Amino acid sequence: MRLILASQSLSRRALLEGAGLDFEAMPSAVDEAAIKESAQAEGVSAADTAILLADAKAARIARRHPEAVVIGADQLLVCEGEWFDKPPDLAAARGHLLKLRNRAHELMTAVVVWRNGQRAWHHLATPRLAMRDFSDAFLDEYLAREGGFVTQSVGAYRLEGMGIQLMRDIRGEHTAILGLPLLPLLAYLRDAGVIKA
Repeated sequence: MRLILASQSLSRRALLEGAGLDFEAMPSAVDEAAIKESAQAEGVSAADTAILLADAKAARIARRHPEAVVIGADQLLVCEGEWFDKPPDLAAARGHLLKLRNRAHELMTAVVVWRNGQRAWHHLATPRLAMRDFSDAFLDEYLAREGGFVTQSVGAYRLEGMGIQLMRDIRGEHTAILGLPLLPLLAYLRDAGVIKA
């Protein structure tokens, strides 16, 4: 059975590859900003918006490849009601990290599976992380060492890199923090007969 990941995310690809899945990765090119803007204007929660985004990505690819099982995923960072997007550059990443410093935030991490022309399954994980009160000097060193990697994550950090030093507490499934709640997804794929049980 053909399995497609509707994502360009290197971390999501690495998670599926590490789990031994045979899949293709295809970018979905949905207008994420428009979906978020519309959702916020309509008062849709961050959790439901993450599901909407994951669903839009999977749906886009599923319409082009109706014979496939398509996985879409998305993640929103929420800190005290404020939604964060991936920072476009290092200056924006610095601003994000200064706002998150010494505060807790949640990652609304959604995964959706489309099969036979419709949404077949979805799941939302909400890991909670708290950043420590790091110094400006540490932040400067962190940004210099991590470079462009900080623009690839909504939180401007990689827990698999130096970003782990930003944290004082982490709660939730590690793969959900990386952008794909892998254990529930694998359970669904086994139950649905997509992968071997």
